[in-house]
Amino acid sequence: MPMKVDIFDSTLRDGAQAEGISFSVEDKVKIVKALDQLGVAYIEAGNPGSNPKDLEFFKRVERLDLKQAKLTAFGSTRRRDSRVEDDNNVQSLLTANTPAVAIFGKTWDFHVTDIIKTTVDENLSMIQDTIHFFKQKGKEVIFDAEHFFDGYKSNPAYALKALEAAIAGGADCLVLCETNGGAFPSEVYEITKKVVESFSVPVGIHCHNDCGMAVANSIMAVEAGASHVQGTYIGFGERCGNANLSTIIPNLQLKKGYDCIPKEQIQNLTSVARLMAEIANITLDERDPYIGNSAFAHKGGMHIDGVNKASHSFEHINPELVGNERRFLMSEVSGRTTILSKIQKVNPTLTKDSQETQMIMDRLKELEHMGYQFEGAESTFELVIRKQLGKYKPFFELEHFKIIGEQPSQSEYSSSALIKVKVDGKCEITAAEGDGPVNALDKALRKALEVFYPELSKVHLTDYKVRVMDTQAATAAKVRVLLESTDGESIWSTVGVSTDIIEASWIALVDSIEYKLIKDIEQKFKAYL
Repeated sequence: MPMKVDIFDSTLRDGAQAEGISFSVEDKVKIVKALDQLGVAYIEAGNPGSNPKDLEFFKRVERLDLKQAKLTAFGSTRRRDSRVEDDNNVQSLLTANTPAVAIFGKTWDFHVTDIIKTTVDENLSMIQDTIHFFKQKGKEVIFDAEHFFDGYKSNPAYALKALEAAIAGGADCLVLCETNGGAFPSEVYEITKKVVESFSVPVGIHCHNDCGMAVANSIMAVEAGASHVQGTYIGFGERCGNANLSTIIPNLQLKKGYDCIPKEQIQNLTSVARLMAEIANITLDERDPYIGNSAFAHKGGMHIDGVNKASHSFEHINPELVGNERRFLMSEVSGRTTILSKIQKVNPTLTKDSQETQMIMDRLKELEHMGYQFEGAESTFELVIRKQLGKYKPFFELEHFKIIGEQPSQSEYSSSALIKVKVDGKCEITAAEGDGPVNALDKALRKALEVFYPELSKVHLTDYKVRVMDTQAATAAKVRVLLESTDGESIWSTVGVSTDIIEASWIALVDSIEYKLIKDIEQKFKAYL
């Protein structure tokens, strides 16, 4: 029977402390639901004593019927030289009414004497008293041993005494926190192994990524006997972030045979990561292991040939196991086989010798000569194929648009756009303001089309890149615009080329919207079948 490793997600607490992250109460509720469905063991939901937003959140989430995860409130040990019953922060944790609490306490004697300004003995009492208080209230208590690895390296005897105090208070799990993110995997392994061998209480690990080793350190702690792993689902957190659970979970479960989440949920790793990024309003790192858009992307012709013949030759797992997909990138080094595989997605009957295949190849060369680049813009290339094969019908016609520029000091927005489109003979005229002409045009176009295609309300741009093709031509140079779009579930990229940046952006915008609408129709057709 595989060993169980409890996954403890701190996206709503440690993750919320990341630069640029701000969750609304509704955001937090959505994240709790997603993590519970995924099957993590614990969801650390914040400190109810820290702000009114968290108090409101705990009231909301109390009504949720969680199936698998234990909601966990977070707080510190009591203050120095005071009774635990009189500590407001301790009492606030009870108002959260969660089945589990995570209590952090000092284990590095330097922090005890120089940061919180108390005695080493009083700190031990603070740990024991606080944990005992919550155990008396019927709570499961997880003790976060803050700065444990630095503390152990400085004064191992005292660091272990802090753990003993937690056990004396009744702690259910001892989590060794690599708070500064500066330890190496070999250190984490040896110290964790020592703790596991010294105590019978389950041991956990909490790592930060300041040296880029949070995932490796977490894995090594499990190898040393830890059975509880803390992190944030897509890795964001204080400074350089926390251990990335979307990497740790498949590493442990698919590679090492540990039981982290229900087997049937592994295939949802990628979709949950994209949902998290969407809620957090950040762009998911394309090169994230397992769940990134480039995790199973192949460009070199020899690599692609190898994958087609035996996928394991260049892929460490089948991407479908984690809900991701294999991608063959379009480029000058990808080869005819790659192009054919894209063509066959639209028309499976075509071969490399088909007349249509040669026609598409010729069109590809023509577009590349114009400045198009389809690596990272496969959605536009699919539309090129459809147009060449007669499998394309525009979803709307542009009657006209007008861009008006404003002085930034005179308006909240620097540009506005007026647009008129026609769908099935019906016209729609709308206007929108934006931060620049492209933003205004994007808003106006989608506002007009949402009248006919409400599903576009979920679509927005996540990235916008401009590349000048011929710098010697100065302001008359061609530009290539690459857009990345999402509807919260899928991500796709499109490209446009022109000497006019507005026109190049328009071409990419239209492709983005039409690609989305085509995929929605295909999805509905598959569901009907």
